[in-house]
This record gives sequence, C-alpha cells and structure tokens, in this order.
Amino acid sequence: MKIVIAGAGEVGSHLAKLLSREEQDIILIDKDADKLSAIDANYNLMTMTGSPMSFNVLREAGVEHCDLFVAVTPFETNNVIAASVAKSLGAHKTVARIDNYEFMERSHAEFFSRMGVNQLIYPEYLAAKEIMTSLERTWVRTWFEIHNGELIVVGVKIRDASAELCGMQLKQLAMQQHFFHVAAIRRSQETIIPRGDDIIQQNDILYFTTTRDHLDSIREMCGKKQEDIKKVLIMGGSRIAIRLVALAGNKYKFKIIDIDRNRCEKLCERCDDTRIILGDARNIDTLIEEGIDDMDAFIALTDSSETNILACLSAKEHGVSKTIAEVEDLQFISAAENLNIGTVINKKLLASSNIFQILLDTDSSSSKFMALADADVAEIEVKPKSKITKAPVKDLNLSRDMTIAGLIRNGKGMLVSGNTLIEAGDRVVVFCLSGAIHKIEKLFG
Repeated sequence: MKIVIAGAGEVGSHLAKLLSREEQDIILIDKDADKLSAIDANYNLMTMTGSPMSFNVLREAGVEHCDLFVAVTPFETNNVIAASVAKSLGAHKTVARIDNYEFMERSHAEFFSRMGVNQLIYPEYLAAKEIMTSLERTWVRTWFEIHNGELIVVGVKIRDASAELCGMQLKQLAMQQHFFHVAAIRRSQETIIPRGDDIIQQNDILYFTTTRDHLDSIREMCGKKQEDIKKVLIMGGSRIAIRLVALAGNKYKFKIIDIDRNRCEKLCERCDDTRIILGDARNIDTLIEEGIDDMDAFIALTDSSETNILACLSAKEHGVSKTIAEVEDLQFISAAENLNIGTVINKKLLASSNIFQILLDTDSSSSKFMALADADVAEIEVKPKSKITKAPVKDLNLSRDMTIAGLIRNGKGMLVSGNTLIEAGDRVVVFCLSGAIHKIEKLFG
C-alpha cells in the first residue's frame, strides 16, 4: 500500500515510523530538511523536502497512485488544502488533521467532502474522549469497545499483591475461568504476548478480551473497585481541557488551574459552569488551597510530560483516587505506566490509531485499531479462502508475536479457543507486537 504523509512533526513522524515497520510504501514530505534527515537515516521510508500544498511536490511524490494521503502539519489550513490538492491529483483517500472542533460537526461533512477531504482527525478531541472513558470506568487503564460493545478490551494494572489473579499461571487460570482471554501483558517496559506458562505478577498491566456481562468479575479478580467521580481538578487549560468540559456537560464539577492569565480569560468564555483559577498547579500549596484533598479525580494536561507525571504523583499522595496524565514524550510512557499515576494519555498514539484504522479497513466505522506503546490491537474482517480459515486456531502455527483474542460472528461477540475454526466474514480481534501487522494481513487476505 502506498501512503504519502505531509508533515514531519510529532504525529507525522510517529505515524511514519509506525507504518515503516509494517512494510508499507511510505513517503514523508516536509519543508524542514533537518526533520526529515533524522527520520530518513533510521527508518524504511522515503522523504521529500518541499511544501505539501505544492502541486509539483505532490506530483513528484506520486500522490495520483497513493492509497492514502495524510496531512498532519501543525497548521490545519495547510492540511485541508494539501488534502484537497492530493485528492484532485488522484489520491484514493485523504485525511487532514485539524485544530477546530467546529469542523467536526456533521453538518460540515459535505463541505469537506466536496473539497476532497475524506476524513478529519482532531487529536485533542480523541484525547478528551479517552479521558471521559477513563473517568467513567476508573478501574481500567484502557477501554476499547468492538462492534458496539459485543467484545471489550480492557487494560488493568494488578496493583495489589493480594488480588486473586496475582501469582497465577495463565494455563491454570484458563482451566478455571472461560469468560475472558488475557491477550497481552505489559511488564516493566515490555509488552508480552503471553503463553500458558506465563505467570501474572504484581504491577503487570493485563489486557483482557471479554464480553460486557463479565466485566464485574474481571474487576473483582484484579482487586479493583469502581470509584464514583464527581469533582475533577484539571491542571492546564489546553484544548483537551476545553473539549473535555464540553463533552462532559454537567456530569462532573470541573475546576481548571492555569498559569497563563490570557488563557484563563479565554477559558472563562468557553467553559461554562467551570471554575477557572489563575495559579501554578506545580506548587503543592496551590493544589491544597484549591481543594486537592477533596477531589475525586485529577487530570494533568500541561505541555510538559514530566510536570504532568509529577503532578499526578502529588495528587495520589493527597488521596485522589483517579489521576490522568497527558504524556506526549513516547520515551516516558513506559516509566509513567510503572508509576502510580493511573491513566496515561498520548495524542500521537490516539491519532495514529485512528489513521491506522483507515488503513486496515475502508469502512472506518466498523474497523477498529488501537496502538499501545509497542503493540497493536486490530479488528480485521476475514476474507473468503484466507489462510486463517484453513484449520482450527491451535493448528495455524501463529507467530509468537501475535494472538487471536476474540471474534465477532453474525453480530455476536465470542472468545476464541484452540479448537475455534475461524470463518469468512468473521471480524477477528488480534493483539500483536509492533511490526507484525503485515504478517496478520497475509493470514486474513
């Protein structure tokens, strides 16, 4: 598949690196040659210096033959124009990153379609939705619904050594329980696709595939409880904070602290029924003064990953049950997950997941994809006569860097055992380590 990416910023660079591992034909375009040279030397892709809004540059990149054109420069106007130009030159599908939520409204979809933009990506909105999910389900690190919730993937950290699952061998667990599948384990800085001999350890993050009616049982086995969230303190009045307040409506009582006076004034205009505080939330005295001890949740959304991590640790020390940190530096994610800071949000991973979803299936409303730090979760439709339908799962000789976690058949979710025979038309949920998606596509194609 040929993919052209315009913009070698944070999202574009991460997406290019992700796709290059999957053996895709990637061309990355940016005006800044220095940004491109750092990527060109280390990854399996081509780079081109030039304006992504230039007809000549896009022709030279071969967009008329590309399956997907993705515009993710820092400027939404440039992205929309670049996608429009690429579409006019023959790009099959175009995606543009935006920073204006108004563009996401359904009433404007036809306008962007006429311009040649097939899909819009707003990373801050994706992050706000992820935070909403985390506030609604406080006991999970990750929540991922497939086919309208017929199957659910949850990531749960085994914090308590007395939890029922802690110390159990997976094959022992499989003999006792049949309502979930442990598809992956995040341990220290490594993601493991587990086998029967693996033992669940304290501080592991387990990724379960299950059905909705068994979620309470999983929560209890992990030693977790659901917290009732009412009062939320947000550190940093970012676009994510604004979208979160809008999404939540009157569900939570929000208080936002920001160090910038101009931003606080804008927040007062845009966030109704929200108390805006001008102050430095890095100062523990400020947090105490604003009632950190009485908060149900604390969300750190500043531009600094380190500040967000440390602030969440401070909030935990003051008894806040649910903390959420925006961690945009990928090298800090593993360290953050190992600390007691709750949920970690990363816009690059969320945006990449959304775009990768488009690659896996042209029907992006039914296809699902989630990117973890070094692993992927995908829902893929099984094509007629594909290799994966030739034998039961136990006889497929699947690679150790992937596992089949569940499937949707005739609209119903079901778990997969070694004796399961996968059929054409099934939508199969697959966990795999980064770089293994191309192996999966060969099985399903």
